[in-house]
Formats: sequence, C-alpha cells, structure tokens
Amino acid sequence: MGRYVIRRLLQMILVLFGASLILFASLFVLPGDPIGTAGGERARDPAVRAVLEKRYGLDKPLPVQYVRYVGRVFRGDLGESYRLRRPVSEVLGSRFGATMQLALAAIVFMVLIGIAAGVIAAIFRYSFWDVAVTVATTLAIGVPTYVGGSILQGVFATQLDWFPRLWEGPTTNLNELLLPALTLASVDAALVARLMRGTMLEVLRADYVRTAFAKGLSKRTVISKHVMRNSVIPVVTYLGIAFGGLLGGALITENIFNWPGIGLALGTAISTQDNPIIIAVVTYGVGAFVIVNLIVDLTYAYLDPRIRLE
Repeated sequence: MGRYVIRRLLQMILVLFGASLILFASLFVLPGDPIGTAGGERARDPAVRAVLEKRYGLDKPLPVQYVRYVGRVFRGDLGESYRLRRPVSEVLGSRFGATMQLALAAIVFMVLIGIAAGVIAAIFRYSFWDVAVTVATTLAIGVPTYVGGSILQGVFATQLDWFPRLWEGPTTNLNELLLPALTLASVDAALVARLMRGTMLEVLRADYVRTAFAKGLSKRTVISKHVMRNSVIPVVTYLGIAFGGLLGGALITENIFNWPGIGLALGTAISTQDNPIIIAVVTYGVGAFVIVNLIVDLTYAYLDPRIRLE
C-alpha cells in the first residue's frame, strides 16, 4: 500500500507539471493583450507598456517565464493579478471558503439524492417510483446547468420569493445555499442514481445474494450488508471523477447566482485574460482532482478486500 501511494504521488507531480506546461503555453500563444488588461488605456503608451511587461516578466521568452512561474509556485507565490493588481493567493484565498462550502454542499446532495433515488428505483423495479426516478434523472441530465439554474432562480427566488435574489457567499443559512448547491449537483446526482440502480440490479442477480436469501436472511439485511456495499464501489469511482467536474460546474453556477467564489473569479479572469488567476485556478484544480482520485483508489481497498493495489 505504501509503495502504491508513493507511486501515485510521483505520478501526480508529473500530471501537474504537464497540465501547467500545456496551460501556460496555450494561454500565452492565444490572441489577446494581457498588458491591456493590466494597464487599461495607459497601455497604449509604449513606455508604460514596457514597464508593465518588465513588472510581470512578460518581456522574457516563454520558457523563462514558465521556469520563473514554477519557482514562484514552489515558494507559494502565485503571482499578481493583472486586473486587480493584488496577489493571486490573496484574491483566491478570499473566495476559497465560498467555493468549498458550495462544493461540499453539492457533494452531499449528490450522494444523498443520487444513492437514495437509485436504491429506491432498484428495489421497486418497474414500479411508479422507478418510472419517477427515470423521468426525473432524464430531465436533470438533459437540461443544461445554465438553463436549469436560471429556471430555479426565476421560479423559486424571483416568482415565489422563497430564496434570496442575491447570494453573497458562505452562510450558515440553508435557505441561501440550497438553490446553488442543487444546481451544481443536479446532473451528477442524476447520473449517480442511474449508476446505483443499474449496479444494484446486477448485484441482486449475483449467486452470493441468492445464497443469502436462501439462508433465510431478511431482505433488509441482504440489501444493507451485501448488496449496498458492493453496489457503491462504481459510485465511489464516479464521485472521484465528478469532483473534478465541479470546477467547471462551479464556473457556471457561481455566475448564475453571483456566488462570490473561485468559479466567479475564474469567469471574470477568462473574459479579461487575467492569466495568473486562470493558471493558478486550473493548476490547483488538477491537483485536487488527482488527490481525490488517489483517495478513491484507497477507498476501494476498504470497500472490497479483493482489490490488491500493490
């Protein structure tokens, strides 16, 4: 197990290096004017432009810029935002709490709603509840996040006035967190429900499950101790992948609800070509994705002792 963890950590370093290299190169070869973002109207003055290029290191060749960037990252320095003239770590640090709260709430909804709906659909196969889950998940998957979030906001916040019209970030009030979290979790919860239903139906046909029933065990005992434990393994796999997708989902969701998190900052940075913020968010997003997948792999060993990570 220890060798496996070390090997995966080394792989994570290579993945982060490759992702940051590709992202860094692509951002700086795309059309646009980062100096225009940093200097505004003053950037039209060649003297001002030269000063800004030197300040941000943009007067150096691209490989030199990348090496300097990697060196700063290892020192915990993410650079300075072109638009805000503030350290990137400070800009993102002030928004990290809002995004983490939204993401954790979305994961909770994804797991609770998805697994519960999948279990109900599998146990009551071909019943009204199975059909209801199928229809609901089809709608959730088919409707784009932006459309679904806008509908929820328009109906429940604007028309019915059940939720606030403006969102201001981290809160202990579930009423303010519910709509953004449900919007972010909707598609993944539907996919988890579909996956859970299919896996449970497959496990219910397994020989060891029939043997458990033949031994006289109750349906509740068989499902809770045998079927659920083995059915949840593919779901754990998907949750690891879905976590990485939350970054892209947060970009849309935070812009819909004006939730002041990292996703909203990334959207603004993309529109203004504020490259230091874009590179920092995506690099750390890739790092979080790799770490979560490592945790998922280790969870396999706990859920299924047959899996040998070594």
